[in-house]
Amino acid sequence: MRILKYDKTKYDVCNLHRMVSLIWFIVPISAINELVFGQRLPKVALLERDSSKTLVEREFVPCPHCHTIHSGLKWSRQNNTALRNWFGLYCDNCGNVIPCRFGLASYVLLGLTFPIWYFFKDQWKAKWLEEQKLKFSKPLNLTPPKVKYWHAGVFFGLFMFVFTTII
Repeated sequence: MRILKYDKTKYDVCNLHRMVSLIWFIVPISAINELVFGQRLPKVALLERDSSKTLVEREFVPCPHCHTIHSGLKWSRQNNTALRNWFGLYCDNCGNVIPCRFGLASYVLLGLTFPIWYFFKDQWKAKWLEEQKLKFSKPLNLTPPKVKYWHAGVFFGLFMFVFTTII
């Protein structure tokens, strides 16, 4: 296991103790995000201490292989890199995979379906790595997106209200 190298005066480490990570681990619906859509959370993320920036601008993902600290915006919807990360987050600096965490429901589903996917995973990963190399060879937009967060929150709240009412 490699030791994470980072400037402790500039960053805080975000791991499982962070509320978002804990919710991601416990809530079963996160398995759909992980296993179907390939939306993943890194095992370790760094949060810049400069509070004048938005949260999106302050989050960084370190690569444990080459120790490059990537902006969290690298894996965003605006770059078309937020989804399809089934094997982890791709490091375009060294070509390795940055490890990500799985939720509890994902572990259960992967365990139950083990005989179906296990023999194909190496072939799928090799194909996925080739796709990632192509995707990350293009220039990426690392500026924060122009998002109306209240707009997204209202629509998510309405969706959850309707969804839970139906169930």
